[in-house]
Amino acid sequence: MANSEFQYVRSFETWDALPPSNWIVVRIDGRGFSKLCKKYDFAKPNDRRALDLMNAAAVEVVRSFVDIVLAYGQSDEYSFIFHESAQLFERRAVKLATSVATQFTAEYCMLWPKYMQGVELERPWPTFDGRCVCYPKRKILRDYLAWRQADCHINNLYNTTFWNLVLKGGRTGTEAEEELKGTVSGDKNEILFTKFGINYNKEDEIYRKGTVVYRAYDLEVNGQERNKEATEGSKSQLEKEKKRKMKAKIEVEHCDIIGDGFWEKRPYILASKRGEDYGE
Repeated sequence: MANSEFQYVRSFETWDALPPSNWIVVRIDGRGFSKLCKKYDFAKPNDRRALDLMNAAAVEVVRSFVDIVLAYGQSDEYSFIFHESAQLFERRAVKLATSVATQFTAEYCMLWPKYMQGVELERPWPTFDGRCVCYPKRKILRDYLAWRQADCHINNLYNTTFWNLVLKGGRTGTEAEEELKGTVSGDKNEILFTKFGINYNKEDEIYRKGTVVYRAYDLEVNGQERNKEATEGSKSQLEKEKKRKMKAKIEVEHCDIIGDGFWEKRPYILASKRGEDYGE
């Protein structure tokens, strides 16, 4: 950039690099999605087309940013996890948040015709905001993801019960809210089963558990060793690792990530740069 008498204005910019050795979560949320759902008449309590659209957009974001090791989404939100060793944009919070949010927004709008066939997208276009949060330990990161999945279950159970009371039970929105006031999960399960014959545990897992997006490698058990070689090796090895990530198959699953099973099967996802599996 050429020097000029006006260059002093750069001194007002704030340097916002996130601390090293922290896992970075970029969480995006839909702006005004309650109005959007109403405008396009999304199915209640869940619109599978809309969720598939969210997941497709997330896959493209994961594909574009090789430092993202995993993404988790539910409803109109997605959390993208950047590896603790990521150096993209010098770990600047604003650049990371805006880059992920803007690409997700663009992918969502471009993919809309494929997943919402026959529904023309109009202004105001759907948009997503983003924020960065750092977690210094893998255990805390795991707890964050568990929190989001627990939130998915709680919200979906409530919404499933609420909308069945309204759509099938003839309640008004206010009446349904009043009936559900003070209820716990067991009460809601009982309402669904006794009044509508619905076994909540048999509802599709995409609704109950949300969606996990990650890279899968042919030899999962060797994933952490490959990670070790790449991160401790030469520049050419790092470049090979980047290409391997770009070529890796991106998996989309609806499964439990609160327990240890998912992580034990794929230790490379949260492996450190030294090739260790996840831990404290």
